[in-house]
Amino acid sequence: MTSTLTRQCDPATATTRSLLGWGVVAGPWYVAVSLAQALTRDGFDLTRHPWSALENGPWGWIQSANLVLTGAMLVAFGAGVRRALGPGWAPRLLALYGLGLAGAGILTADPVAGFPAGSPGGEVSWHGTLHLASGGVGFLAMAAACLVLARRFAATGSPGWALFSRVTGVAFVTAFAGITTGSPAATLPFVAGVALSFGWLAGLAVRLYKTV
Repeated sequence: MTSTLTRQCDPATATTRSLLGWGVVAGPWYVAVSLAQALTRDGFDLTRHPWSALENGPWGWIQSANLVLTGAMLVAFGAGVRRALGPGWAPRLLALYGLGLAGAGILTADPVAGFPAGSPGGEVSWHGTLHLASGGVGFLAMAAACLVLARRFAATGSPGWALFSRVTGVAFVTAFAGITTGSPAATLPFVAGVALSFGWLAGLAVRLYKTV
């Protein structure tokens, strides 16, 4: 009993748990802020327009800030994973995912057809191109982190988590590949992939929180 209380009060343990907690916060934060804008901004269609398009228009700074803050949370989470599991590829890849999202927030996405209201779409700018590149690096890093941890879970006797990690990684990278085609039909599957990935991150955070 005394040993457990001492560990819970240990500053290093408290710091690790605080960092891991951002893995739970990041997803709901990003989704809530994105949906609040998607449902209130003129011309935005959840079935056709990617959430990154919300960076455009007079209120675009909100989505840009949303991406940067979510990215910062994931970098902090990556630091927590490193403290919980030790050095390795997984925490680096998770931190890279966060940096990719932050970069996508700094580099504004291009308008899409119908958003901002009346936009014809089709514009290709340098910042829009770099937005896609930054997000792409982050998304691939996230998928890779899932697969790296799937191998770890399989080796440590956690087949359920190994399967969950593999499915999440494959689904996420498949959804990303779809959205890069620019087809409106790929929008909702990509949203589903993002939601699944944030669910995986939250579950991982809780799992590691209990072990430190």
